[in-house]
Amino acid sequence: MRHRTTGLILLALCITVHVYSQQKPQYTQYLFNSFLINPAVAGIERYVDVKAGVRSQWQEVEGAPQTLYLSGNMPIGNNHIQDGANSFPEGGYNPYSRGYSHRYRASEPHHGLGVILQYDRTGQFRRTDAQLGYAYHLRIAETINLSAGINGGISQVRFDASGATTETPGDPILGQYAESRTSPDLGIGLWLYGARFFLGVSAQQLVGNPLALSGSVASRDAPAQQFYLMAGYKVHLGDDMAVVPSVLFKSLAGLPMVGDYNVKLAFRDRLWVGGGYRNHESFSAMAGFNISSLLNLSYSYDFNTGPVRTLAHGSHEIVLGLLLNNRFKVYCPQILF
Repeated sequence: MRHRTTGLILLALCITVHVYSQQKPQYTQYLFNSFLINPAVAGIERYVDVKAGVRSQWQEVEGAPQTLYLSGNMPIGNNHIQDGANSFPEGGYNPYSRGYSHRYRASEPHHGLGVILQYDRTGQFRRTDAQLGYAYHLRIAETINLSAGINGGISQVRFDASGATTETPGDPILGQYAESRTSPDLGIGLWLYGARFFLGVSAQQLVGNPLALSGSVASRDAPAQQFYLMAGYKVHLGDDMAVVPSVLFKSLAGLPMVGDYNVKLAFRDRLWVGGGYRNHESFSAMAGFNISSLLNLSYSYDFNTGPVRTLAHGSHEIVLGLLLNNRFKVYCPQILF
């Protein structure tokens, strides 16, 4: 029995190292901050968009993933910021009204800049990411923009071997992994958008596998690219209400494709509720409130459906948003919905 238990522990450790060293944190509220996934989103709105989020996954499981992040992005270019083609009157304009879509005009060409700071803890692993992003938004039709973006930075993963225990003291398997590894990180993306739709593709970790802790050459050099396809469409239900179905597909080499299917119902520009399903993993419930032209808050809860459901409760995620330099006093995103 002892040998079987030890073997299971070591197998779980190997699987955790392989998967964790490649995968970036996942979020249920990806629609609320798509800049985390696609750098082409930087500068899409007409204010400095700051988001602070925390995600606590698989409640009551020791060592379950815990994620914190702080992000911000802003437009650069006087035409877009001060008097662009889609300027809004003082006091904002409800993007979920039919009138908004009818009056909408694509924004003038402009640049966007952003930054992401992210910390993730899973078991004995600690991951820290720091990235800068840039995007250029081009007007390709009267009501359609296309943006291209790139983000780069550094990623560090630390492995706390002192906190890892097996039934064999000084087990040599622990010596196969470095205590920490720091490496550059690179991502790119495209984002096509208008008043009622968006479509984005992006790729992350394009400079190989910066997070592999194994000492083998094959592991260090193996790519760990992560690819995303994201799309959504706004359907007006009345003068001041709309529903937004959206999907996110994520592909990571060596792992099955993951699909997120979500729907969001927005009441004017102040309140929204939603739900979603992540295939083979969880259902989710979400809600958000735009408190003022400066502050908004959203929350989501995931109900586990996969194998982990017998071991853990659900996952919490809270996001606090700030709309800085919001001179048009909008209460919610006008373009990134």
